Amino acid sequence: MSLWEYANPRKFIETTEKLVPALSVLAVAALATGLIWGFFFTGDERRMGASVKIIYIHVPSAMMAINAWVMMLVASLIWLIRRHHVSALAARAAAPVGAVLTLIALVTGAFWGQPTWGTWWVWDPRLTSFLILFLFYLGYMALWSAIEAPDTAADLTSVLCLVGSVFAVLSRYAAVFWSQGQHQPASLSLDKKENVADVFYFPLLVSIAGFILLFLALVLVRTRTEIRLRRLQALDARERMA
Repeated sequence: MSLWEYANPRKFIETTEKLVPALSVLAVAALATGLIWGFFFTGDERRMGASVKIIYIHVPSAMMAINAWVMMLVASLIWLIRRHHVSALAARAAAPVGAVLTLIALVTGAFWGQPTWGTWWVWDPRLTSFLILFLFYLGYMALWSAIEAPDTAADLTSVLCLVGSVFAVLSRYAAVFWSQGQHQPASLSLDKKENVADVFYFPLLVSIAGFILLFLALVLVRTRTEIRLRRLQALDARERMA
């Protein structure tokens, strides 16, 4: 079985009809477990106090905000190279979800930063690149809405996605590129010494799993909706021509 079979809209809808309920249930279970475990069954951190518990929302949302753009990039490249409409629609479907995740990361970061840094916002390289990434999300969605021709819109938004990927990379690695930035190092690392303490680490992993599953479920639901809307538009166009 070839992966490209799922580029067929009918095949995609038939397959995801079975996946969406399962992903939704798993997402709710993982999120409930991770957040309840993290907020109610872990103590305060020595330096940050109770504010450290924002980590269970801030870190997963920030990770998925960046990874959502990466997913859009891959889908856009598939569209540009192979012209599979499902990939273009999947990229479009992921954009609002990614934008909301980016906004959540910015807001929770501000609530975390105020007691930690004494201010709601600093023009730190990572924060600045993250804000620009959010603006790219808004621009991407606006460009899709502004162009009536679907294929032209898919082409132009794919190019915009390529450009915005620079800021997705900067959002992820700014703390490495600019070590003088105020933002703390990554909370998760392959080096165990750089990870958060185990008491925070394990519920954080469960929360991250919940955000990943929720993202997948939402993108699949929205992609299915985009496919159906495209079909309705095609039928409407045929009726006008008849």
